[in-house]
Amino acid sequence: MSSALSYYFNEEHESFRQTIRQFLQAEAIPNIDQWEADGKIPREFWKKFGEMGYFGLCYPEEYGGSNLDFFYNVVMCEEISKVFSGGFTITAAVQSFMSTPYIMKHGSDYLKENYLKPAIAGEKIGCIGITEPGAGSDAANIQTRAKKEGDYYIVNGSKTFITNGVYGHFVILVCKTNPEAGAAGVSLLVLDLDAEGVSKNKLKKLGWHASDTAELHFDNVKVPEKNLLGEEGKGFYYLMGGLQLERLSAGIMGYASCESIVEYSLKYMNERSAFGRTINKFQVLRHRVAQLAAEIECIKIFTLQTCKMHEEGKYVVKECSMVKLIATELADKVMYQCLQFFGGYGYMEEYKVARAFRDSRIGTIGGGSSEIMREIIAKMVIDDIGYERAESTVEKPTHTVESIFATLPSRFKTEKAAGKNLNIHFSFTDNNYTVNIADGKLNVENGLQGTSDCLVETDDETYIAVETGKLNPQEAFMTGKIKVSDLMQMMAFGGLFKKL
Repeated sequence: MSSALSYYFNEEHESFRQTIRQFLQAEAIPNIDQWEADGKIPREFWKKFGEMGYFGLCYPEEYGGSNLDFFYNVVMCEEISKVFSGGFTITAAVQSFMSTPYIMKHGSDYLKENYLKPAIAGEKIGCIGITEPGAGSDAANIQTRAKKEGDYYIVNGSKTFITNGVYGHFVILVCKTNPEAGAAGVSLLVLDLDAEGVSKNKLKKLGWHASDTAELHFDNVKVPEKNLLGEEGKGFYYLMGGLQLERLSAGIMGYASCESIVEYSLKYMNERSAFGRTINKFQVLRHRVAQLAAEIECIKIFTLQTCKMHEEGKYVVKECSMVKLIATELADKVMYQCLQFFGGYGYMEEYKVARAFRDSRIGTIGGGSSEIMREIIAKMVIDDIGYERAESTVEKPTHTVESIFATLPSRFKTEKAAGKNLNIHFSFTDNNYTVNIADGKLNVENGLQGTSDCLVETDDETYIAVETGKLNPQEAFMTGKIKVSDLMQMMAFGGLFKKL
C-alpha cells in the first residue's frame, strides 16, 4: 500500500479487504458467467452477503450493522467493482448506497424495523425509483402520483431503468403527493413490489446483464401512510442529499473497475507476442498504459479525498459531481483502450474485456448524466451558486418559484375574481407558468398555455424577492428587472391574491 493510500486506509481496512476478496472469489466469481446468462443474481447469494455483514458496514448495531467508518464501504465498493460484472456491482451498490440510506436517514422506527434491518441482513433487496419515461435527470418533473385517501396513499404512474426492480422486495418511490407544487410536492414512499397493482417488465440492456432492470407500473397501488419517508413534500430535498452518495459510489466503482481492467490487460500483454517479442515491450503501448495509470491514480486520490470529506460531514456537492463526471468518463476511455490492446480477441465474449467495455458505458448516464454533472459544476464554479445542504433546506424551507406558485390557490380571493377573465404568462430562467382566471376559478399550469393577456418576464431571484417583500415591485419594474407587457392587466391580476 502506497504512502498516499495509507492516509485513507489502515491495517484493519486492508484486513477487511482480504476477507471480502476471499468471499467474492469463493461465492461470486465462479458464478458470474452463469448469472450473466441468467440475467439475475439469486437472492440466496445476497442473503449470504448480508450474513457476512457487508450490507451493514456503516449502519448502527441496533439495525444489524457494524457501525464502522465509511472507508469500509469504500473497500467493499472497490472489491465488488473488480469481479468483471457491472451487473453484479450495481445490484450490491443500489442496496448499499442508493436505497437503504434513505430509510436510515429519514425512516421511522417502523420502516427501519421492517425494511432496513431485513435489507442489512440480505433478506430484502431494495431499489430506488426515480427515472420515468418522460423524466430522467429532471426529478422535479416526475409524473407518478400518490393521492392520500384515509390511511393510505393511492399510487399511479410508471418508473423505468430500475435496477433490482424485478427481483427486489421494495422500492424507494419518488412521487408527487402535491402535483401543483413542483419540487415542493415531491415525497418518498417505501412501496412493496409484491403489492397488488404493481406490474414489472424486465428490460434488455447493452450491458449489466447480471442485474435485473425493470420498467415498473403502478395501478392504484395502496401504500400505508406509515410507509412515508420523513415528511410529505420534502422528498426532493431528501433526494438531492442522497444523490451525492450515489455519485460518490459511482466514482469509486469507476476507478476500481479501471484498475482491474488495466491489470487484466497487462497480464495479456505480457503473454501475447508479436514480431518476436511480447507486446508489453512496444513503446507506443507502454506509453498508453502509463497515461491510463496516471489518470486513474489522479481520480482515485481525488475520489478518496472526497470520501474523507464526506465522512467528516463536509459539504461535497461540487466534489461528488466532479468525481462522478471524471471517473465514469475515464472508465469509458480506459475500457475502450484496453479492448484495443487485445486486438480482435477483445471483441470476443470469452475475454472479460468485452463485458467490461459494455458495462462501463452506462456510467456516464445513470445517477445523473455527464451533462447534468457539468451543469451543476458550472453553476457552482461560474455562477457562484452554493447549493444548500438538503438537510438544512428541510429544516428551514426556503422559497422557490415552484413553491410560491403552489401557494396561489390558498391565496386566491375568490370573491373578487367573479366575472374576471385573465390569462397571465410568467417566463422565468428555467420554468414557465400560466395562471388562468375564468369566472372566479383559478387554474395554474406549467408552460405557456393559450393566448396571454399579459406576459411577465424575470429571473427566479427577482420574482422571489418581490413575492417575499424584499424588493418593491415598482422598483423592480422601473429598473427593468421585471418586464410586463400590460401593466394594467398585471395590476388587476395582483389584486386577486393575498400577500405571501
